[in-house]
Amino acid sequence: MMKKTLSLLLLGLGALPLAGCADDYAYGGRMAYGPGPYAYNGWYDGYYGTIYDGYWGNDGYFYYRRGMGDRVYIRGDRGHFMREAPRGPHNYQPFHGSMTPGPRTSMPHFNGGGGGGGHRHR
Repeated sequence: MMKKTLSLLLLGLGALPLAGCADDYAYGGRMAYGPGPYAYNGWYDGYYGTIYDGYWGNDGYFYYRRGMGDRVYIRGDRGHFMREAPRGPHNYQPFHGSMTPGPRTSMPHFNGGGGGGGHRHR
């Protein structure tokens, strides 16, 4: 009886470190981030049409999806997405929203939100 109790206790303690990763997932060898949502905002000229959501990558580009079912975020051109309001006459509109990473979603240059800051859930 004592050995069974001790074995169950050790088994439970062995699983404890894995509980810290419960909100993460891995796909294709890439670590993803917690459930979000992660807020974004900026200026967009409408060149790519309607976007569903996106994030600012740590490389300075905005990555977007056209629909909820898209599993790959596409890098937009810096000439169409801006973080700061453009000067002078322009056709940019402010945009903002939030995104939540989904399972099996490819998110290049994503660092947990913020584009230059952010955090990684582990």
